[in-house]
Amino acid sequence: MVKIPSAAVAAAGLVGGYATARFTRRRELGGAVLAAAGAYCAREWARTSGPKGAAGLLAVYVGGFGGSHPLAKKIGPWPAVLGVSALSAGAAYAVSDRKAA
Repeated sequence: MVKIPSAAVAAAGLVGGYATARFTRRRELGGAVLAAAGAYCAREWARTSGPKGAAGLLAVYVGGFGGSHPLAKKIGPWPAVLGVSALSAGAAYAVSDRKAA
């Protein structure tokens, strides 16, 4: 079975959650996508980086979601979501995925 890097899942969760909410006009569906990806990532991060690493990465993931809202007012919604997705993916790779490889 192929292991999907948590960095890719984290980025897909943030981008996919936003896209789902925007195009369906159902914020709760976007939240479900965000939560599902976050749950998968948290499990992987705890396995590869321990509880402290997982907590830190989850804080970056959730903080990116929250931070994208005020950032979107300054640079636009898609650039904000893509920016925080790149930040979350980079952190996940540096802290967790690189160790697992």
